[in-house]
Amino acid sequence: MLNQTNMVFDIDMIREVYKLYPKKMESIKKLINRPLTLSEKILYTHNWGGEANEIYQRGVSYVDFAPDRVAMQDATAQMALLQFMQAGKPKVAVPSTAHADHLIQAKLGADKDLQDGINKNNEVFNFLSSVCNKYGIGFWKPGAGIIHQVVLENYAFPGGMMIGTDSHTVNAGGLGMVAIGVGGADAVDVMAGMPWELKFPKLIGVKLTGKLNGWTAPKDVILKVAGILTVKGGTGCIVEYFGDGAKSLSCTGKGTICNMGAEIGATTSTFGYDDSMRRYLSATGREEVLQLADQIAEHLTGDKEVYENPENYFDQVIEINLDELTPHLNGPFTPDLATPVSEMKEAAKKNNWPTNIEWALIGSCTNSSYEDLTRAASIVEDAVNKGVEPKAILGINPGSEQVRYTAERDGLMDIFKKFESTKIFTNACGPCIGQWDRPGAEKKEVLSGRFFLFSKLFKISSTEISLFVFFMGCLNSHSSNGLGCGFNFTVSGSFSTSFSS
Repeated sequence: MLNQTNMVFDIDMIREVYKLYPKKMESIKKLINRPLTLSEKILYTHNWGGEANEIYQRGVSYVDFAPDRVAMQDATAQMALLQFMQAGKPKVAVPSTAHADHLIQAKLGADKDLQDGINKNNEVFNFLSSVCNKYGIGFWKPGAGIIHQVVLENYAFPGGMMIGTDSHTVNAGGLGMVAIGVGGADAVDVMAGMPWELKFPKLIGVKLTGKLNGWTAPKDVILKVAGILTVKGGTGCIVEYFGDGAKSLSCTGKGTICNMGAEIGATTSTFGYDDSMRRYLSATGREEVLQLADQIAEHLTGDKEVYENPENYFDQVIEINLDELTPHLNGPFTPDLATPVSEMKEAAKKNNWPTNIEWALIGSCTNSSYEDLTRAASIVEDAVNKGVEPKAILGINPGSEQVRYTAERDGLMDIFKKFESTKIFTNACGPCIGQWDRPGAEKKEVLSGRFFLFSKLFKISSTEISLFVFFMGCLNSHSSNGLGCGFNFTVSGSFSTSFSS
């Protein structure tokens, strides 16, 4: 049996990054001469050419950076790799991966959809595989998982910097990275060993106090933030979460929050290194990364003085008390229209929002972790035990093969299948990116007031809401949490994933 540490990808690169961190931080603190946020630590330590020698002005200075790695999804990797092939390099300059996840349509279920996707896009997948093999790029074949979930499980590490050719690259912020979505040309520059330019971001600090309770889930945090900042409020900014409330969140929960930072236009979002990240690194077989991170833990989070007086160090500060946070639903039609679930009945009636829900989707890179699936499965199990019949179709879209396998092993998939309407989709992005062949979609019925593509119209807070959609008309009378939302279903959770991909 292999030792877990032998399975860590790019461990030599991570060792080198961590080895240089203390010396770089010493130089940076002398230069700036004040306490630093986590975002600043990561940005300055990844200055192109080594140690930073000037203080950058937020929102003004253009800076050359040296990211640690690159990730590409299959739809954008094609052009990026074609361009890279013209660079004349024998291999990529930094660890890079390509993930076959966007070109698989969701229609009938995992087995048939996966094979159909392979048949239709075989030429693309063969091209990507061969180019990756030639230039030392990791290739994740169709069905292996959604790029952002795979990165979180295998490649992300606290304090690192990464770019990816997809807006939800920011998911890796859940493991303490500065991970930024870019275009293919940017990826080519980094893979070819050139500096990557970025306007030095402004910083938004989100202080989380208290602790999530009841049906409130991590996704409710970003839904609340989206309601405050709007779809443009994060543009040109890094959102940094901190406080005791942040430490209480799971690592995958942190990933969900960072993931949807794309919906507010943020450059990226991130969290400081803590025990939840330690647990996740251990659970995903990266003990050596954990041990290395622990040696420089003080550099992998913001300085104490910053978090004690955030208004002195961030351009904007938002405070959210998790004790008081309730499940939210964002939408329709825009991800920043935040409404507490308890107020949805009145809001839907007042605004004449569509209320006939025919599909619920659990999955994609936002809601496809093992944690999400366990919460959803518990609701289905309870509903089955009470004899509740689903009123809509349930779609399950695991984030990776590791998540799917673990959920299968632990019986979660068997629980979902107790609903005859359930469809288990491939570990891919289809339902969220327009690659979803749904009955009625060709009639454009979503525009007529019938609520078909729920994941595109609404962003619902925790996984349980997505499931209670199925109980519309049944559970209003059975509700024990008092969160009837006016769609004739009792709710408390999330199931929409991403608005942009």
